[in-house]
Amino acid sequence: MAFVSFVGRVLFASVFILSAWQEFNEFGDHGGSAAEALKPKFNAFSKHVSTHTGFQVPEFEIKFLVAAAIAFKGVGGLLFIFGSTFGAVLLILQQIAITPILYDFYNYDPEKKEFGLLFTKFTQNLALFGALLFFVGMKNSMPRRQAKKKAPKSKTT
Repeated sequence: MAFVSFVGRVLFASVFILSAWQEFNEFGDHGGSAAEALKPKFNAFSKHVSTHTGFQVPEFEIKFLVAAAIAFKGVGGLLFIFGSTFGAVLLILQQIAITPILYDFYNYDPEKKEFGLLFTKFTQNLALFGALLFFVGMKNSMPRRQAKKKAPKSKTT
């Protein structure tokens, strides 16, 4: 059963690791194609947040967000393979930060084709997020193995 669990973690983490590797290879000086695709979506997301909540999203370089996403996916995926809760938390943080920005179905009319595509990708990422939460919950609910205590030796006088 431990081998099957390991293979499952490798397959699950491969989605994040391969994505991080591809984005890392394309990164360049300005953040690569990921930054180019993310910039207009981030601007729309920050405008959406500010109009609905009144909270102003601070300005920063998108390439730093892309670099953080690459690091979280790469390191988190590798740690997740070995059963680390910290790796799962890194992947959860990456999902929380990127999913609502990248898959902005809420900016489109439900009758449009883009809405369906973005909503499908959004729900797929929600499923990944749920699986990560399930993993963290299961890791925290399993009792830890305790070393068997040896019976104290009686002293002979």
